[in-house]
Amino acid sequence: MAVESTAGSLSRSWRTAFLTLRDETLNYPGGVPSTVLLHDAVLVHSQSLIAAAAYLPRAEVTSDLMYLLNLALMISPSSEDVVHAYAVICHLVHDVALCIPLEFSSSAWIKLLDSFGKLVKVFLRNAEKKSVVLENDVMIEAITNCVDTTRHLMSFDHLRCSVSENVHLVKFLFHLVASPHAEYGSHCSVDQRCAADSVVRMPRHSSLWKVHTTVFSMIGDAFSRVGSSFPTDIWQFSAEALRIVMDSLASKRILIEDPVVSKFYASVLTCLHQVLVNRKGPIVDHVPSFVAALKLFLNYGVGKFSPWSSDKRCWDQNSFSASPIIMDSTREKSGLYRPPHLRRKNGTLKQLDSHSSRVTSGHDSSGADFSSSDSDYSDNDVTSTELAILHRCKARVAAITCIRDLCEADPKAFTAQWMMLLPTVDVLHPRKNDATLMSCLLLDPHMTARLASASAIAIMLDGPASLALQAAEYRDSAKCGSFLAFSSSLGQMLMQLHTGVLYLIQKETHTGLLTALFKILMLLLSSTPYSRMPEELLAEVLSSLHKRINVGFQVKGDQSGLQALALSCQAAALSASPPSFHISQMLQTEISCDLVLGLGPGILATLFQLAERATRHTISYEALQALRAVGHNYPNIMVGCWKQVSAMVHGFLRPGLMEVASSRTNVGNGVGSLAEKVLAAAVKVLDECLRALSGFRGTDDGFGDTFVDTPFTSDCVRDKKISSAPAHTPESLTLTKENSKQCPAGSMEWHETMAKHIPLAISHTSIMVRAASFNCFAGITLSVFSSLKQENQEFILSSCISAAARDEAPLVRSAACRAIGVIAFFPAIFVEAQTLHKLINAVDICSRHSLISVRVPASWAMANMCYTLRHMDFQNYYHVLISFSERALLLTKDGDKVKSNAVRALGNISRMIPFSSKYKPDCCKLPSMKHGVEGHHTATYASNGFSPALSYVQLLDGIVQAFLSCISTGSVKVQWNVCHALSNLFLNETIRMEHMDWAPSVYSILLVLLRDSSNFKIRIQAAQALAVPSTVLAYGRSFSDVVQGVELILENLGSEQNLMPSNFKYKVALEKQLTSTMLHLIGLCPSNGYGPLDEFLVKKVSFFEEWFKRLMLSLEGGSSDNGNEVESNRKQKKGLISSGIRSLVLMYEGKDQPACARRLEKVLNCLS
Repeated sequence: MAVESTAGSLSRSWRTAFLTLRDETLNYPGGVPSTVLLHDAVLVHSQSLIAAAAYLPRAEVTSDLMYLLNLALMISPSSEDVVHAYAVICHLVHDVALCIPLEFSSSAWIKLLDSFGKLVKVFLRNAEKKSVVLENDVMIEAITNCVDTTRHLMSFDHLRCSVSENVHLVKFLFHLVASPHAEYGSHCSVDQRCAADSVVRMPRHSSLWKVHTTVFSMIGDAFSRVGSSFPTDIWQFSAEALRIVMDSLASKRILIEDPVVSKFYASVLTCLHQVLVNRKGPIVDHVPSFVAALKLFLNYGVGKFSPWSSDKRCWDQNSFSASPIIMDSTREKSGLYRPPHLRRKNGTLKQLDSHSSRVTSGHDSSGADFSSSDSDYSDNDVTSTELAILHRCKARVAAITCIRDLCEADPKAFTAQWMMLLPTVDVLHPRKNDATLMSCLLLDPHMTARLASASAIAIMLDGPASLALQAAEYRDSAKCGSFLAFSSSLGQMLMQLHTGVLYLIQKETHTGLLTALFKILMLLLSSTPYSRMPEELLAEVLSSLHKRINVGFQVKGDQSGLQALALSCQAAALSASPPSFHISQMLQTEISCDLVLGLGPGILATLFQLAERATRHTISYEALQALRAVGHNYPNIMVGCWKQVSAMVHGFLRPGLMEVASSRTNVGNGVGSLAEKVLAAAVKVLDECLRALSGFRGTDDGFGDTFVDTPFTSDCVRDKKISSAPAHTPESLTLTKENSKQCPAGSMEWHETMAKHIPLAISHTSIMVRAASFNCFAGITLSVFSSLKQENQEFILSSCISAAARDEAPLVRSAACRAIGVIAFFPAIFVEAQTLHKLINAVDICSRHSLISVRVPASWAMANMCYTLRHMDFQNYYHVLISFSERALLLTKDGDKVKSNAVRALGNISRMIPFSSKYKPDCCKLPSMKHGVEGHHTATYASNGFSPALSYVQLLDGIVQAFLSCISTGSVKVQWNVCHALSNLFLNETIRMEHMDWAPSVYSILLVLLRDSSNFKIRIQAAQALAVPSTVLAYGRSFSDVVQGVELILENLGSEQNLMPSNFKYKVALEKQLTSTMLHLIGLCPSNGYGPLDEFLVKKVSFFEEWFKRLMLSLEGGSSDNGNEVESNRKQKKGLISSGIRSLVLMYEGKDQPACARRLEKVLNCLS
């Protein structure tokens, strides 16, 4: 009864107070009460009202509080005691909200936030009017109550997650912290800032920092909840507000080291992280400001705990064996989890002493994780000093995380900030006031911060921004002077990154950090232009990795993962292009000292040992990958390693040595177990070794054809780099020849391989191993193939044919087709009709396969066979060419990769078929044969688009229409192949271009490509094709258009803007090809003129005059001392220029233009 009586009394007091307030308010003018009324009716009874709220309906309490807030805000802010009244109201609402769960609709919630915002604005205006920085504790408490009430309501009502409600919440919170009184910098004097180790003093009111800490935490929570759905304007507003905060921090240039402010910093940075990961707009304008502030946090709170506090040089940068002072974040003892009430009161977090901890500690520091929250530690767990260290670490980690977010948000814009965040000098001698991500990685006392730094560096080096590193060029800083170009800065930055990462790899014992370091090193190896870096750098990387692999990894648990990562980095170093001379010398020294034969401590010996004797497949696989890289990039080394390679691969392939799963389980995709990958990798090492020993330099696919022999383009020929061919040098080829004087290079090794390895590999149950064995055939040379015994040649051919036509695994079929494509360049296979028929049938079957991965190499093999047949007697192989042409026409409707090969095949065919005659009906099929390849019915080709009654001319029309279609729908590669194919077509003397209706379209499309293509290689090929026809008649009605088009393109070539970077290296070649084409066309101009062309040539006489003068100037500066070949080339150029001038002079004279003729005659006289 007593309880009920109390509840009833309290309820009546609440309702009486608010009824009185409503009634009295009606007596005031306009319904606007005074502060006296609010005080007498409600505020004076605030304590009893708080107690009464628990006994009233929640809806009633919520409604009355909102009514009170609305009434209060109607009072003029200038009224007396309004601030005090507002403060009491905020306190009342806050305490009531803590007692009972208030009920707010979405509209009421928004009104509540607006009311709080207006109250806070009054508090801030009052503080500004009195010229104080919120020194009134009452106002600070009121603001705190508003914020705490909002946070409590948000945490209580988990369903309050609508976008609109969170938008209003974010606006309210940002307006609070973006006030003029939100000063986030230090308040210390200038003298204090200049002190080296001074501790910055706190502002008086730590409560304000706590309020702002809560505010930024709530903003971050709002973005984490629904930030991805926020409107763009809210994101932009948030980014601008945070930029103001970060600018304020950066302007002070010093951060406050206090536990309360540390929490504030962490909350601001965590909020920034959430805004960045939910990005809704461009951030390029904010990046410099954010980075300038974030950089301050890289050494925040580590002053007296790090080597920065000492002026002594702690290590020698020139020696990786010196001992640095690097913080070890390991705990003194790592054991099982202990509940807070059982932990010792003296704390478990050891204070970090920079002079006692070393990164070379024998303990694995994987247990050192400082990312836990405050709740992980009870009040008795740690001291206040240890908690302060923890909060500062969180701020550093949050800042590094934001740096990573900025890089991921806009990698291109972030490249301009690399020099601020990464070292360019003295990476092992970091300066206290110039912290970088590398100094944090080296010196931070907490492992969490070091891991975050490693992650940020990896993000910076990865992605599209890494392309900018290709411009790096190392120059000694002593030789650069006061100005340092961006490319030189990049070069020094890469050098310092290498130095720091290699040092840590030698010294570090933490598993996670070592993994991150190897990832960074892999990114450095893939993006560093070592040709413009110090010559010995790549060799130092390889030696450093080799040293660490030999020393081992003294970490808890399995070491195989780290060893495999180190080997993967070694393989990347050995694969770096161009090959390193220092590495070649290093490996050659090992060979000459027999370190490989004796399995000594050298790099090659270690790789062979790990490949053969490793207990883990991952280690064997990575070691084999490294050996394969040696064979590809340093083929001369393989000459001395053949015995080891042969024995190793034979050991892997011996039955029963390594169990693998049945290939039937993975027929569709060719993905095998790790054991299969190891076996396949061993066969690939054998393949690379054989290619190196035999001097394999790729296949002659006809792309190097010179359709028009001209001295202007001969000195611009670029060597074609073939990825499947080893990186041979003249020295390595000479060495290969010297070791094989009695027989073709590599033939002895191939004989051994055919006897020992191929039979085991080609019949293996693993798909990957079988595919790798056929790839070996794709690296055989003509001289080696010819030197093999007849039975071995037949075995290679029959195996390829059988696998291409019958194997169930697409991966094996693809490899077999590639092997056929290489063998197709050997004329000997076309002698035997039976073998030729089987090869054609196998290729045709694969060209119809459902998978593009099979059709691509099949179409490539078809194009190669057509290229070889082009050099043979057409009458003997016309049936093959007709069959291939019909199949290739169908393949031009396939994907771009298949289409480009089909176009190349048609180009070779169109060069040799006599299109002026007709073929007989029975010539469309191959010689009669009941069965094809071992039971497979022979494919019939005559029904694939052309009936036997069609003429060659109709076939020609189909080929040309396919070319035109491929140019309009194909990729860059397809368009290049079409231009190449048209060059072959123009060389067919049986085609009368002047009678072909499609000839104007062909020349027109070539001119369009020459003028408009963004790819200079296509433009070069189009210009070359336009120079192939040898007579005016061959151009048909398009001769005038071709001459005018080429002249206009040549005239405007120098004024072209916005060239793609990839085109710069081809610009000279394009100009010389246009010169050659223009001279060819001028030389064809008839002396009696050519109708509409005559007027054009007269108008362009000034251009031709200046152009010929420039050509003459380009011939100067050389002499016969440069060699007979150079002098001969210059004479040929003079001859072409003279011929072109004479042709124009004759034309001008024939058209009664003596003035034009005399101008060019003067140029001709100067030339002679």
